Amino acid sequence: MAVRRAPSKATGVVVGRARVDRRTKELVKRLQPGEVAVIDHRDLDRVAADALVEAGAAAVVNAAPSISGRYPNGGPIRVVRASIPLVDEVGRDLLDRVSEGDLVEVDGGTVRARGEVLAEGRVLDAPGIETAMEAARSRIGVELERFAENTLEYVRREAQQTFEPLGLPPLRTGFRGRHALVVVRGHDYREDLRQLRGYIREHRPVLIGVDGGADALREVGLKPDLIIGDYDSVSEQALASGAELIHHVHPDGRAPGRENLHSWGVPYEEFVVEGTSEDAAMLLAYEAGARLIVAVGTHATMVEFLDKGRAGMSSTFLTRLRLGPALVDAKGVSQLYEGRVRSGDLLLLIGAAVAAMLVVTLTSDPLQTFLEAIWLYLRNLWLSITG
Repeated sequence: MAVRRAPSKATGVVVGRARVDRRTKELVKRLQPGEVAVIDHRDLDRVAADALVEAGAAAVVNAAPSISGRYPNGGPIRVVRASIPLVDEVGRDLLDRVSEGDLVEVDGGTVRARGEVLAEGRVLDAPGIETAMEAARSRIGVELERFAENTLEYVRREAQQTFEPLGLPPLRTGFRGRHALVVVRGHDYREDLRQLRGYIREHRPVLIGVDGGADALREVGLKPDLIIGDYDSVSEQALASGAELIHHVHPDGRAPGRENLHSWGVPYEEFVVEGTSEDAAMLLAYEAGARLIVAVGTHATMVEFLDKGRAGMSSTFLTRLRLGPALVDAKGVSQLYEGRVRSGDLLLLIGAAVAAMLVVTLTSDPLQTFLEAIWLYLRNLWLSITG
């Protein structure tokens, strides 16, 4: 059970059970409210930071620098603005010295357990983070040049292969002529899905979850039709949802996550294609005959790719080039639907208004008197005719 003492303004002390993992996305699956997250995450990204905040971390202790200065990463400021202490650069030894479930105390930049000091780090605050971000933005040109070089190098090597026909796995899900919604648990995915409720209701697209994107769909009450990826961040509930499972395999034979699928004993098919799992999802939908592909939470900027630890965006660039106008971003679709009144909704509104007017009219005293007079006249007329 988690133990938490809220940080005091005077001491800044937090006490809680430790959750320890070198992979933040694995740690947040186990993290309970009030616990201390001990991570090793260089350049803490925004998605990971949001997951730590949502899980209710009492404090975050990072063995690595949360800000290296290579680029303006958005994770640290989100943790600090959530009033969660962020202790930085405590050293990787801490991950060996503290065990899962240990009761730890975070006192400023000092981490203690069992009555001894385990590590010392520096506490990041909002002004310091903003200063570091400004410095990173001023140096972004160097990183942009390196990023562009990596992208172009891959394009030179792989462009021809990218446009070759792809072999599709056997699919139960029908795509031909339909829309497909590809969901990645990336930036602003919740807001995008909320804005797309009208679109989903009207067009009923094929719902594709890319790894944790399957759980993103389930969060808003939708069931994925298909899940694709390397299955490193998919919940058991999503796997048991009845969705079709497709494993993304690279042409060179790399198949991360295959052992997970085997251990779960679930049926799946393989789709061999280069690129990221979100690229694979879009290409699968496109080659299977989807008329329009709407992307939610996918990565589109250099910062987002650097957040994912990728040195370039070549495969994504080529994928988007191949799909052309068949691919649109969720934000563009949501703007089309924002404030739009559908004809069915308008008819329903008019019908409800007419019904309300009839009820009010039928229950009014003047109308009742009028109807009673007509009834008496007709009755007397009938009696005079038959009498």
